[in-house]
Amino acid sequence: MTPRCIFITGASGYMGRFLIPALLARGHRVRALVREGSAHRVPSGAEVIIGNALDPSTFADAIAPADTFVHLIGTPHPGPGKAASFRAVDLPSVDAALTASLKAGIKHFVYVSVAQPAPMMQAYIEVRKKGEEMIRASGIPATLLRPWYVLGPGHRWPYLLLPFYALFERLPATRESAMRLGLVTLEHMIAALVVSVEQGGDGVRVIDVPGIRAAQKI
Repeated sequence: MTPRCIFITGASGYMGRFLIPALLARGHRVRALVREGSAHRVPSGAEVIIGNALDPSTFADAIAPADTFVHLIGTPHPGPGKAASFRAVDLPSVDAALTASLKAGIKHFVYVSVAQPAPMMQAYIEVRKKGEEMIRASGIPATLLRPWYVLGPGHRWPYLLLPFYALFERLPATRESAMRLGLVTLEHMIAALVVSVEQGGDGVRVIDVPGIRAAQKI
């Protein structure tokens, strides 16, 4: 495994705060983008970059020497009533990240998207699909991770649904959708992100829920 230098947006968020220590523990170097006033929330050992994730001019020149870009910007606790935020923050942040990545010569772009298709959360899925399209159009080798719901601190209520998921995954009529829209844990996501970073980029690779769960076993 070759140590890499990774640039992370959303470094102080739900996944970023756990991903950074995992990468550092495996010998990688991390440059973490955060807003003014949030540097104290970045795990120790990362190089803090102050900037605006929606404005590539504030961080593009600070990406190097990173060769991998992990994009974790997103509206907290996404729900049906947050469509405006998805369009005002989530999608523009992808555009900014890609603009900065192209300028910096990034070799691999890692993006947390969402499982699809699904019968709900259409505005969120629409924005994440557009984000994927923009990544593909950029030509940067990429890994797209597609969880549905990530269980973890502050995100535990769906544990009540696990018996129903177990049943639906056994029934032929519902198995495919239950697997595609299955629940993953924060530990699953961190493991999948680490594996994605270490495997590097070659074209565009999509990792769905079963692949995210399997990453923890590698």
